[in-house]
Order: sequence, then C-alpha cells, then structure tokens
Amino acid sequence: MQRRLILLTPLAAALAATGCAALAPSASATLSPGHWDAFNRAQIEGLIAGLGKASPGYSAAKPPYVVFDWDNTSVFLDIEEASLIYQLENLVFGATPAQLEVALRKNIPKKDFLPAYNNAAGKPVNVDLLVPDIVASYTWLYQNYSGLKGSQPLAAVKLSPHYIAFTTKVRFLYEAIGDTFDHDTAYPWVTYLFVGMTETQVRKLTAATVAWQLKEPVAKVKWTSPAALPGQAGVVSVSWKNGLRLQPEMQELYAAFRNAGFDVWVCSASFVDVIKEISSNPAFGYNNPTERVLAMELERDANGVIQPEYRRGYDQTQGPGKTKNIQRFLVSKYGYGPSFIAGDSEGDQNMMADFADTKKVLIVNRLRDPKTDIGKFSAMAVQNYGKPDTRYLLQGRDDNTGQWVPSQLHTPLGAAQGKVLK
Repeated sequence: MQRRLILLTPLAAALAATGCAALAPSASATLSPGHWDAFNRAQIEGLIAGLGKASPGYSAAKPPYVVFDWDNTSVFLDIEEASLIYQLENLVFGATPAQLEVALRKNIPKKDFLPAYNNAAGKPVNVDLLVPDIVASYTWLYQNYSGLKGSQPLAAVKLSPHYIAFTTKVRFLYEAIGDTFDHDTAYPWVTYLFVGMTETQVRKLTAATVAWQLKEPVAKVKWTSPAALPGQAGVVSVSWKNGLRLQPEMQELYAAFRNAGFDVWVCSASFVDVIKEISSNPAFGYNNPTERVLAMELERDANGVIQPEYRRGYDQTQGPGKTKNIQRFLVSKYGYGPSFIAGDSEGDQNMMADFADTKKVLIVNRLRDPKTDIGKFSAMAVQNYGKPDTRYLLQGRDDNTGQWVPSQLHTPLGAAQGKVLK
C-alpha cells in the first residue's frame, strides 16, 4: 500500500491512551439499531462513550471533533449531481449565454473524451463540439423562457428540441469530463454552472432538489439528445442514478456526536452553498451548523454573485485537498485531528489515513477499486471485522432501496445479491 503521511499532534498520545478497551459501549451512547451493521454500531458507540462528555478525560474547552463526507456517505447518492438535474430540468440559471460558455469551457482540455462517450454515429466527441451545441440551445431558451429573458412558460419551452438538446448535452458533458479527466479538472466544473447566482438562490435550488428527489423512485434514468437537432457533436446519450435519499442512521449519528460533546464537521467535494443548505435545513434532519462546512468554494463579486472561478488561495475539498483543508481550518483551530471520519470514495481516502488522532473510520461500502487506497481500507475492514482495535469499519448498503443493510454487503442497483468487496 502507498505510504501515508500520519500527522502527529499534541493529543495523539493522550487519545491513544484511552485505548480500545476504554471505548466500550454504554447506555449514554446508544444508537438505534436501524440498518447498522451491529459491530460497526458498537464500535462507534464505544468511541462516543470513550471520548464524549461522559468520559473522565473530556474537556469542553478541547472537545473531540468528527468529519463526515456528504455525498454517498451522509446521504444516498450525490446532492451536487441531483441539483444539476433539477437545475437543468427547471432551467434555474443565472448566466447569460456568454457567461455559460465561459463556465462550460473552464479548464477543460480540448482532447477527445474517452471512446465510451462517442456519439450515436460512433464518432469522438470533445468540448469544442459540445459547447457550441449547448450554447446555441441555451441561447434559444434564454430568449424564450419566462424564467430567463423570454415570455414563454416552462411547459412551452420544454416542447422545443432545444430544451432536450441542452439538458442532455450538459449532463453528458458532466459525465464525459468526470470519466476522461483528473479530479482536479472535473470536480470544480459542475460548480461553475452556478455562475450569476447568489447563495440564497443556490440554497433555494438545493431545498427544491431534495424535496423533488425524495418523491422520485430509486432508478436509472437515461436521456438522449434529439435527432432533429444533432448539432456539431451529433446525437448523444447519458444515464445516471436518480432518487436521492436522506440517511436516518447518519441523521441520528450526527445528533449522537453533538449530544456527546463532539463538534461535527462536513467536508465535501460539492459546492459549499449546496452543502450548507442540505446539512443545516431542519427539514432534512441533520441540523449541522452552516459554519461547520468545508466544501468547494468559488469567487463572488461585491454583491455576492457567484463567478466561474475557483476561490483563490483555497484547496479543492477532494482527495489530498480534504486533508489540507482539515489541517488548515480544523487542526489549526483545535490543535489535533478528527477522532472519527466517514466517507465512501477515493476522494475521501486521504483524510481517512492522514491523522493519527483518528480512532475510527466508517466507509460506506460502494465496492471501490481494490487497487485504490479506499479499496484496501475496505479489505482491511473485512479482514479485521469483529476485532475491537480495527480502525476501518465497512457499512453495507442496498442501491435498489437507497438504504443501509445490517452487514458489510453492498448490493448494486439492479443486482439481487450483495458483495463485500469488488
């Protein structure tokens, strides 16, 4: 396994001295069984009992803290992706056509996308073919939809092939960028589509997205651009998983940590205003303070209007950037690292390994590549299952329902049986 930097801090020895034996469950740290794997639940109850305010060594002046990833960890599926679909379907944009073109091209190489993203005729597609099509359709929508600069209602403009071409090709571009280019290029790109909007508008969009998604079935959705409007890129298709769900076990875990005197933080690769809304809105059950969110940041003008440029001087909150942000904003504040971390993907694997103070790491099982660090951490969780000194805990999930399962098994969407590892 690749060697990881372990950040030694003043409290590392003190926290280690609590020992796993001291992290036994107690009545004051009980979580509802829900769909928890029983061993995972017991381990986390023990952590809360051993480090929380009921423990002898607890200090309110120096409280332990925990860090949660958001997408596919705190919730089922990805709120940024769901917000993109809502934004597209309802044409919730603040950009002019010229501003949108800048956002769409931002830092994207001109090389062809992977062959999996060839068009229906089998020809390669790239940003220089797609963006003119998207901008042409958006210009028509911008001039005709009453929610932008036109006079027609949404139902009317949806009848135009420009609507289907626009929505499909933007979603296709998102998928193609994500699979073709590195995370540093792909992760910020979707946030640039908020250009021209304010925090209030993004948060309103997010709340509407969650309310809509909770009514949608958990299923795969496919869009195909219209043959009547092939444009330069040709006809393309894209599919994704729909049906975001809130996670009851995580809602309760957030509350349990807070009630036991832990500070709770979210560190997400989604846009900061999106995460502030879904994690803090009381209607969604997590009740996380907005000031305890570390997420993707963009530049804003003097009026708070979002610009298509990543915030200068800030690290992206994905991969190594999660560790950098935790060091910059949390270790500098507390003087020590997080005692617990939860995540699901390669974007979380750095923060899962980089802090000596971290006692337990919860991995929501999504059958990650065994060659990646998180795939290796998942294998360690399987190997050490039942051992009280294990660092990594693997929590199962059924993608057909969006719910956890009381084991380590992950069941992919469409599959009838779960697997522990890929």
